[in-house]
Order: sequence, then C-alpha cells, then structure tokens
Amino acid sequence: MNRNATDIFEAERRRLISLAYRMLGERGAAEDIVQNAWLRWQSVDQTTIETPAAWLTTVTTRLAIDSLKSARANREIYVGVWLPEPLITENPVDSPEDTLAQSQSVELALLWAMERLAPEERAAFILREAFDTDYADIADILGKTESACRKLIERARKRIEDKAPRYETPASDVRDLLNRFMMAVQAKDKTEILSLLSPTALALSDGGGKVRAALRPLTGAEEIANVFLSLAAKEREIDKLEWVEVNGQPALLSIGGNDTEMLVTLSADQTGRINWIYIMRNPDKLKDAVSFVTS
Repeated sequence: MNRNATDIFEAERRRLISLAYRMLGERGAAEDIVQNAWLRWQSVDQTTIETPAAWLTTVTTRLAIDSLKSARANREIYVGVWLPEPLITENPVDSPEDTLAQSQSVELALLWAMERLAPEERAAFILREAFDTDYADIADILGKTESACRKLIERARKRIEDKAPRYETPASDVRDLLNRFMMAVQAKDKTEILSLLSPTALALSDGGGKVRAALRPLTGAEEIANVFLSLAAKEREIDKLEWVEVNGQPALLSIGGNDTEMLVTLSADQTGRINWIYIMRNPDKLKDAVSFVTS
C-alpha cells in the first residue's frame, strides 16, 4: 500500500470511529470496526475508488450494522440495564477520543435511546442527524431507495423522541445540578432531592452483572429519591470523588474500595429539573475513567 492511501485512511479515522461508536455505544467495538475497515481498505485497489471518504463510510457503516446485529443477542441476556460506554475527554490532549467527544456531540441519553432502533434505522438516523449525510448518499450506503431511507429516518425520530431528552442541557447547568443533587443525597435531604427531580425523571444504572446496580430503570422522582437515600444510608467509604468530562458533559466519578466506583451524569428538562440520570457501575466500562483519574 502506498503512503498516500495510508494518509487518506488516517485522515478519515476519527470520523469513522465517531460513526462506529454512535452505532455500537462501545469504544473498543468501534475501534475494532474501524480496524476491519482498514484491512478492507488495504486489500482493495484504491485507484478504482473515486471518493475514498464515501467508500470508507459505506464499509464502516455496513460492518457496524452487522456487528450491532450480533451485539443485540448479547444485550438481550445482559444482566440489568445496558448503557453505552462513557468517553472520557482528556483536555487539552488532541486524541481521537477527545475529537469524538468535542467536535461531534455524542450524548449518552441519545445513545441509550437509539438502542430501541433496528440497526439500519440507527445507521440512517446517525448518518443524517450526526453527519448531515445526503439522503442519496445514505441510500447508496444502505443499498436502499432514497424514499425508503427518508422513511427509516422519520420512523427512527418518532421511536426515540419519547426516550431521549429533548432539551440540550448546557454543561454549566449539568455541573450545577449534579453537584446540588449529590450534596442533597449526602445530606439525606429528601425534600431537596425531590425539588431537583422532574416528576417523570428516569434513572438508569449499569452494573453488568458484576457489581450491585438496579436491574431495571428507576422511574419517577419518589422512587429515585428513595433509592439514592438508601444508598447514602449505607455510608460506603469513597476514597476520591472527581469531576471528569464524559461525552462532552460534566460527570462525577467516585473511586474507593468496597464496591464504590461509580460514574454519574445527567440531563435536565426545560424547567431546569433533572429528567435523566446515567449511573455507570460496570467495572469493565469504567476502566478508562478510573485509569484517567488515578494515573
């Protein structure tokens, strides 16, 4: 392979990782997909490809669709709630992960909501909404008509609109709300906790069957408050509580012994109350976050 072909691929790598991560919700899986795309790029005669970026997008998308179909079977038997893996932003280092989190928002709430989409629906929605891909190009990538792709995307929007928060919460508001919420939990102030939560708030925790976590979504302010207060009553020792940036938003990471590692972030509705809480406890998905803070 000539140097120019390698340079072409490397110029597209970050965008391809972003696409694959949005499809699969796992960084490692996304990197595997892009590595497979690289192997296919090596084996093809690049001189026959008019638009390398489009070719690589097509290959990556189709590989991600196939991988997602396989992943679905595993997620159906996953213990408890499956949540997308968090991406830690390492400012100001210019790494693929940083570019993914900063240049193209990858909201955890939206990634979770997209789990209800069929693989081709998800691909079409991501290509259009995240990368502003033309309908004609989406049709070429998926091997469908342009009309069929428009219907796929419209159906995808309708299927996730009642799941993903509809208000993009500014980072400063996320940090303030999360700080106030955790302080209220530590103070065991139920009144304050309830005042911060939307009546229809949803809290999701992913333990992966390896640590304790709620096996189903917590729904409503009252249930969420009671569960967090129950956890606070156990007074587990936390060695360190650190602010980190996850998928472009502030998050709190607790580190300590006795099963205390946990990452929490949230989103708010237009009234300024918490409507979605993300709690990652699966140690496999927290490796990068813990390593980043403790290194």
